[in-house]
Amino acid sequence: MNDFMQVAIDEAREGMNHNHGGPFGAVIVKDGEIIAKSHNRVLHTHDPTAHAEIGAIRQASSILENFDLSDCEIYTTSQPCPMCLAAIYWARIKKIYFGTDKDEVAEIGFDDSHFYELIKKDTEELSNLFVKVDWEKCLELLNEWNSKTDKQMY
Repeated sequence: MNDFMQVAIDEAREGMNHNHGGPFGAVIVKDGEIIAKSHNRVLHTHDPTAHAEIGAIRQASSILENFDLSDCEIYTTSQPCPMCLAAIYWARIKKIYFGTDKDEVAEIGFDDSHFYELIKKDTEELSNLFVKVDWEKCLELLNEWNSKTDKQMY
């Protein structure tokens, strides 16, 4: 048994037993040390983005005072959903260790297949979801950012 995964499992069970959300836990490790751990808190916080991986990333970034977690790994009890996977990529975490996969969690009601299908579609196919408005004003905003001399990229 991997010690870090055991902590993620314990974290998931803690949240699950307190009805904070689904059976999901995550641990972020740097140089062999646990930096952050979290469990799903969707029900507890009424926040649909309060997944275990998101919580652990937020906690680790705060502790390390850095948005770049490229020197960290994440252990998560289940394969990250598309939102969490995107957050992991944004945090630059290079290695993801996971327990159960997306098909196994779908069997107990956490089916992300709709999101995987949306990701595959072209924007034109999603015209009922995406509506482009005020392009010129929004482009001005991008140009303002691009002209900033004190901007910090992330």
